[in-house]
Amino acid sequence: MGSGIAQVSAQAGWNVVLRDVTDEALARGRGGIEASYAKFVAKGKLTAEDAEAALARITTTTELDAAADADVVVEAVFEKLEVKQEIFRTLDGLVKDEAVLASNTSAIPITKIAAATRRPERVVGTHFFSPVPMMQLCELVRGLKTSDATLAAARDFAEGVGKTCIVVNRDVAGFVTTRLITALVVEAATLRESGVASAEDIDIACKLGFGHAMGPLATADLTGIDILLNAANNIYTESQDEKFAAPEQMRRMVDAGDLGRKSGEGYYRY
Repeated sequence: MGSGIAQVSAQAGWNVVLRDVTDEALARGRGGIEASYAKFVAKGKLTAEDAEAALARITTTTELDAAADADVVVEAVFEKLEVKQEIFRTLDGLVKDEAVLASNTSAIPITKIAAATRRPERVVGTHFFSPVPMMQLCELVRGLKTSDATLAAARDFAEGVGKTCIVVNRDVAGFVTTRLITALVVEAATLRESGVASAEDIDIACKLGFGHAMGPLATADLTGIDILLNAANNIYTESQDEKFAAPEQMRRMVDAGDLGRKSGEGYYRY
């Protein structure tokens, strides 16, 4: 996700510093960006000159203090509150006062992340969708203390990199989109686990009956079953709403390493 956000930002004219914890991770991220630009060039959606210029605007580092001069900082680490809070606590002591501190979380309340800083009014959710260069939506999430100015700056940034925004005005776990897809995936997984219908037929029902581009179980495989399980756990912990309680088989699949496309097997084999 981080490399995708870096890619669209650089393409939109921003100077980007991409930070990760290892040089190997940074090399993979930059390599993915280069490959994505090459595909856009091959399809005639981007000129070779523009791709080269965008790449030149991206630098990489393992040092978090490289964010000190940034106008917008977007965190895109895995969905664990304690990790996100530690990053924001550190950023709070590094970045300039007027910087926007944004989280790409898909499920964790922004207010909890912002509480690790002394400037919760400058913290906002910017939930991009994967793959970022292809997906048009960005979900903007207002924490309890997020200011109007911060929300406006986040919208300017997201729209400036080509996204259409929706605004989540109440900071519930899972926001709008993750609550919707998680409820659908949990119910689809429950139907499959209980033998009501196969994964294939459940997905066909959603595609042909509801006009979905992809069925919920294929979506789970694409996103990562572990990621959706983590989102379901986060939302259920916050809401205690049973519709977000993941079925046992989904949990066992994660235990077994059947995570979807990235592992070669999930609800389908790849």
